[in-house]
Amino acid sequence: MNTFHPPIVSLVIAALCAVLQIVLSVLVIQRRAALGIGFLDGGDAVLLRRMRTHGNFTETVPLMLLLLLMLELAGLPRGWLWALGASALLSRGLHAWGLLGASSMVGRVSGTLLTCFVLGAQALAALVLAWR
Repeated sequence: MNTFHPPIVSLVIAALCAVLQIVLSVLVIQRRAALGIGFLDGGDAVLLRRMRTHGNFTETVPLMLLLLLMLELAGLPRGWLWALGASALLSRGLHAWGLLGASSMVGRVSGTLLTCFVLGAQALAALVLAWR
């Protein structure tokens, strides 16, 4: 008899991503309110940077979370799940820090490379588990 185990790792990582998503949203909202810009970026470079940081996070994280959940449901060992989930969070955090901070190239490049590595590792793990 199979016993259902809730996907705790995916749940925790998704919750932490939601917190980061809220922070990035608030940064955009604050800048919009301060400048009175309701739509697009109004030509403000800071707002544009914040919007792209939020947008890039929004574009990338759903696939990472979906793969993490599917890997957890498929039975990938928890150690691997935690490593992939923490790396996904770190990659997106580095990228956001790089876009928003002064050392943009270091954070952006390392965040992007780590994101590609995590997605690749998740895809490989999914294919291996599907092959079995």
